[in-house]
Amino acid sequence: MSVLERATLEGSTLADLHAIASELSVDGYRRLRKSDLIETLLAHQSGEELPTADELLPIADELSSSVEPVSADDLDEEDATGAASPRRRGRRGGRGRSAAARTGSAEASDTEEPRPAGRRGRTKEPAAPAPAKTEEPVIVDGVVELLPNGSGFVRLSPPEPSDADVYVSAAQVKRCELVNGDRVTGPRRAPHRSERFPSLVRIDTVNGRPAEELADRGRFDDLPAEFPTERFKLGSNDPTLKAVEFLTPFGRGSRVTVSGRSWAGKSHLLRQLASILAEQTGATVFVALAGVRPEELPEWGEAPVKPGAAVTFSASAEAQDNAVELVVDQARRLAARGSDAVVLIDTLDGLHPLSARKALASARNLKDGGSLTVIATGSKPLGGETTVIALDAALAMSGRHPALDLLSSGTMRPELLVGESGAKAIAKERAKAAK
Repeated sequence: MSVLERATLEGSTLADLHAIASELSVDGYRRLRKSDLIETLLAHQSGEELPTADELLPIADELSSSVEPVSADDLDEEDATGAASPRRRGRRGGRGRSAAARTGSAEASDTEEPRPAGRRGRTKEPAAPAPAKTEEPVIVDGVVELLPNGSGFVRLSPPEPSDADVYVSAAQVKRCELVNGDRVTGPRRAPHRSERFPSLVRIDTVNGRPAEELADRGRFDDLPAEFPTERFKLGSNDPTLKAVEFLTPFGRGSRVTVSGRSWAGKSHLLRQLASILAEQTGATVFVALAGVRPEELPEWGEAPVKPGAAVTFSASAEAQDNAVELVVDQARRLAARGSDAVVLIDTLDGLHPLSARKALASARNLKDGGSLTVIATGSKPLGGETTVIALDAALAMSGRHPALDLLSSGTMRPELLVGESGAKAIAKERAKAAK
């Protein structure tokens, strides 16, 4: 046999080393680790006297006790020739195994049953899992509180939140057209590992009615609409608001833009309308701020109606789209149930054109149903409005009120809101302004 070199032996597999040891008649070579076996082969070649395998094993055990043990799942059984599997070779020949596993001793660890000799590397067969107990689902009953992202919680002890509250997905909110204050029931599931709260599996009832009835109704966009017929009476002493009420009237279901260039007072007028409309009985008022000045956020925070979503003009068009869409969707669900809702948006200018038109077009007076009124600010009308309130920046900045540009303002079918005589009075004032 040619001279054996250390580098050659270290690059050989354990099976090859076993073959060499067998040819050299090395006693007990199968019980040695690869490093010990290499030393034994080199010593055997040089004629040195080495300890036997039985003498080397206690030393190997002492060394291996300082190495992190390898789990039983990472060890594979040797094949018929004693060669280790690829996984085992990748862990340096199974360095982390216990002495009992290497020698086939009847000794076992605290978590392993004794292994018969000659069955090295085998782990205990896992016991068959006990059948899971079928538990009765827990039915929850609580009040919905929606979040800005469209999802929400079922508050079990409203209005205060608690760890027992149940999460409701945005898809469930949208499917059942849930709004703040709805009382729902349904089964819940326990939270997963990464979740803090349990989740609602499904919604069985909404305000005592089966959820299927709500889901099976026609889409909001498919519900028949008609022109507004019930005017909002503002009753304000402010000159501009008085002019708006009588010369550019709007009602439940109107589609309104408050237009004008910067500093015309659009945001100020919208805050005034929010305060007045919040006092109107039977109308739920929502506010969406998209693209406002940062300084205006605290002012809206002090208003009677807190914004449902708010981003400044530094936000992306997508973020402004989402802020408006979340608020409008809530109002649409409320109107579809027969209630009256009002959405005030400041402003449409930063939205994508399609998103802006979609938000404004959501306003309608549903036939034999509720209504959704949208009042939005913008530098100019979008088209499709039923009422346009145009403000004159020059009048507003010079302190001359009312700051209403009557010739650029108007209401479609005003006679439905103020009667024939009222419509004639509006036409007369417009004629005066044109001179």
